[in-house]
Amino acid sequence: QMCIRDSRYCCCTVCLPSQLVKTITCDRGAEFANWLQIEERLHCEVYFADPYCAWQKGAIENLNGLLREFYPQGRNLSCAATATLKRGLALLNARPRKVLNFHSAQELWDFELNSCCT
Repeated sequence: QMCIRDSRYCCCTVCLPSQLVKTITCDRGAEFANWLQIEERLHCEVYFADPYCAWQKGAIENLNGLLREFYPQGRNLSCAATATLKRGLALLNARPRKVLNFHSAQELWDFELNSCCT
């Protein structure tokens, strides 16, 4: 299990089995300033989408739209209770998605985790 913690942006810690991460595509936000560390620790490649080219980030743009159902644009998430954020995340991860052949992200994550890391 690999853990990444960006000391400059400590708002979250991501722990992922390195076998499950092949590539990461992100925008050019400051939260990915440590992209070289992410590549090294997860043994993957990080790609950056071109500005104003949302289609290069695939399904994440759809997920951003789904997030707006819970958290309207401009809402300060740092004021939201952790339990509220976790509940919203669990609901989104349990939602079947067309891009995943109508499986949920949680269902596929559990399958991959059990396949590679047991």
